[in-house]
Amino acid sequence: MLIPIASADDPRISPYRELKDRDLDRGAGCFIVEGTLALEQLIRAGRFPVESVFLSEKRTGTLAPLLDQLKPDIPVYTAPQTVMDNLAGYHLHRGVLALARRSPTLTAAQLLADLPPGPLTLLVLIGLSNHDNVGACFRNAAALGASAILLDQTSCDPLYRKAIRVSSGAALILPFSHAGDGPSLLASLADARITTWSLSPTGGEALNNLAPPQRLALLLGAEGPGLPDELMARSRRVSIPMSGAMDSLNVATAGAIALSHLLARRHQQGVNAESSP
Repeated sequence: MLIPIASADDPRISPYRELKDRDLDRGAGCFIVEGTLALEQLIRAGRFPVESVFLSEKRTGTLAPLLDQLKPDIPVYTAPQTVMDNLAGYHLHRGVLALARRSPTLTAAQLLADLPPGPLTLLVLIGLSNHDNVGACFRNAAALGASAILLDQTSCDPLYRKAIRVSSGAALILPFSHAGDGPSLLASLADARITTWSLSPTGGEALNNLAPPQRLALLLGAEGPGLPDELMARSRRVSIPMSGAMDSLNVATAGAIALSHLLARRHQQGVNAESSP
């Protein structure tokens, strides 16, 4: 249902006003996605109900096949680019926005209970306050075989607009829990009989020497402080061997290397199992 909008003051598009401020309000029950790829993931995954779509007039033709997948009663507002820019408070060169409703927040225990039996890889993020890193971790996890992500309550919102964009929409697809603190997350993982590895720049066993257990959660901490000592003491400490002048990696990069190693080892384990008599 295409609805032309002529003015940034139109109350029907008020949820899109001053986007940079609205991004910070998790209590509103809704969130904004930006860009064609994020809109595609939002609609096709179907995890979060779409409230409305807001497009630049020039984008309606190319997005028609995607918009046809929406329920007929969902409004699709269209406006000149200048109206969109005035409303949002900055230039929206992508010209694609959507408003979606958050699902009920799951605890780690609830999310783990819904995961299937068998081999499992999880990513656990502790204290990550950078939206780019959180988005990149989601993208890496979706691409490299992780089944879900657990975030402690101090980590930033994966449904923040920039985090969704950096994740290439993976935050709209990959199951996640955003609640609790580090110790409670480890307790939930232990109750679910999931082994934990803590990724640390130094002092751990070499990652490339290790084969993953059937069910594994990989813990990542914020750049700088890293993981708290108490969490590393309760899990297996693992490091990525490095050379050169740098003593650490970006957290999302380190997570990608570790997930890639785990994915390759799991594939190898599967091949070996199939070839055994």
